[in-house]
This record gives sequence, structure tokens and C-alpha cells, in this order.
Amino acid sequence: MRTGHAVVVHGQTFEVREVTVPDPAPETILLRQEMAGICGTDLHNWQKGFAEPTFLGHENVGVIEAIGSGVTHDYVGNPLVEGDRVIFHPRRAGFSHGFQPERPGLPPFSGGFGDYIYLTDPTACFIKTSAPAQVAVLIEPFTIGVHAVLRANVQLGDTVIVQGSGAIGLLTAAAARLAGAAKVIVVGGPARRLELALRMGADVTVDIAAVPDMAERKEIVLAHTPRGAGADIVFECAGFLPAVAEGLEYIRQDGVFVEVGHFVDTGTVTISPHRHLLRRNLRLEGVWGSQPSHFVRGLPLLERGDFPYAEMVSHILPLSEARRGFDALNGSYQLDGDTVIKIALHGDAASS
Repeated sequence: MRTGHAVVVHGQTFEVREVTVPDPAPETILLRQEMAGICGTDLHNWQKGFAEPTFLGHENVGVIEAIGSGVTHDYVGNPLVEGDRVIFHPRRAGFSHGFQPERPGLPPFSGGFGDYIYLTDPTACFIKTSAPAQVAVLIEPFTIGVHAVLRANVQLGDTVIVQGSGAIGLLTAAAARLAGAAKVIVVGGPARRLELALRMGADVTVDIAAVPDMAERKEIVLAHTPRGAGADIVFECAGFLPAVAEGLEYIRQDGVFVEVGHFVDTGTVTISPHRHLLRRNLRLEGVWGSQPSHFVRGLPLLERGDFPYAEMVSHILPLSEARRGFDALNGSYQLDGDTVIKIALHGDAASS
């Protein structure tokens, strides 16, 4: 009987479990996990603590270890064989991969923080990819940016502001540039993330640590917009409550504000409906996750390699060091003396 490891989180405690590796049933696929990104949603849920033992990990890339009978092609019609690299949409009918509480009957390796990933839904969106693992692991957060840009209806020549320079912010900036934005302004930090932002589609960056006063930041940011009147579109990707009210100050008349960063309920904000919404004739959009169509659109763009996507994965840790990754994202954004941008876990079976 072959076994592999899977990470389970209960409260804020991490445990690495030994799990039997299944032979794939008909219409299923077993992947050998190559990389699993730690998502901001994982972090925010972990900060609250998990009431039940939960299998995490939904930003994944893996190599087909075994294919159940009846599976011949991926979601877009590419033929599949063992050894193909595959990415997948984490949500499917009645099941969200990587958010599963431990329950009787739960399929093994139902989270991406493991040596293997068991895809049990034959209708799920999984797609073969030619991208390197360090790029392909970004597909799920990249599709959030794709979704946000589509909802915003970015037009050729738009001025765009992105609040937040984490993975979602950087990839939203890249998606906005690919969609035709003429100027992309990123407001965030730390400095190393902002340096990368300039190579991920941003023209201007504003470091919140260097300019801690919101009024001063607003003056600097607006000075980079046409006639100082504000951006056509603002994407709030920071997941930080005060950023919402601040971002509403950055929009021009008839502009668009897109809320992207708050996938977990962290509280409420106070705004002026008159000044922030009505006076600006504002269009407000919210982006909840992504859909298979965004994976179909987004993967060819990642594979094209317009930006240095792989450099976003600043740290790759074994499963046993998952807690170190969460602590770094929860604190100084430093790990092993270097600034964290994106942390990925790798399975022990990845190199076997």
C-alpha cells in the first residue's frame, strides 16, 4: 500500500498526515503535486482559526500520475497521458478543492497541500499546460485578475490604479496591462514587491511605508492621473479595510471601483455614499473568485510569458514547513532574510 503526505490545519495548528494513495476510479485523475501556492484566503481563514480539521490548498499544478478509465482529454479538448502537467479550477459542483473539513467519505488528497491531488469530478475544469510549474502555479490567482479586468471592462488607453502588491495585485496589474491599460499605478509594498510590479506591467509605484500619510499618498497618486482627476478604474487588491475608502478617493468622474481583495469577511468600512459614489457617478463591481472560462482565457496568456511570472514565486517550502510560510505572510513578509512575494509548497513526491 502506497502512502503520501497531506497537510491538515485545525485551529492554527498544522499537522502532516500520512494518507493512502488511491488508484484512480473511472473518470478521475491522480496528480503528483508539483507546487501549491499559499493564498491570501488561506491566510485570512487561518488567522481566524479552523473550527474543524481542514485540508487546504487550491492553487496547484501537478503531473498526471495515473488516469482513471474514461478520461482521455482535458477541459478544452487536449489529449491526456500520464506525465502531462495539469492545472485545474478548484471549484466544481458541490465541492471546493482545498477548503474541505475532514469528514467521513471525503476523497483522499482533497487539498493541494499534499504529495498528491485526487481530482474526482469528471466535469471539472482541468487543462494541460506547457508552462513551467513555477508559472503554472499562478493560474488561480491570475484568473482573479482576469475576472477583475473583464468585470471592469478595461479599455485601450485607460489609467488604472491597483491597491496592493501581493500576488493578486501584481497579477491584476499584469492583466490590466494585457487588456490595454495605458498607465498602471500600483500602491503597496514592501519595496521588493514594488520593484517586481514595475516588471509586471506597472508604470508607477507608491510605497505605503515611504508615504504613510493617506492625504499625501492621494496627492502623489492623483498627480499621475490625467489632469489629476483620478483613474478610470481602481482595483482594491490589498484585502485591507482602510484601502477601500482610500481607493474610492482615487477614481475620476464616471470611473469604476472593483473590490477584489476581501474574499474573507474582515469587517466593515465607513464611506460617504454621496461623495464616494453618487458625486462620482461611480460604477461599483465585486469579484468573487473565478470561473472555468477565466482559466481558458488566462492560461494561454501565462504560457505566452509576457511578464516574469516565475519571479513571483519567491520561496518554495516542503509541506512540513507550511507553518513557516503562514507565519511569514502573517508578519514581516520576510523569510530566510528575503522579502516574501509568493510562497509555494512542494510535495515530497514531486521529484520522485
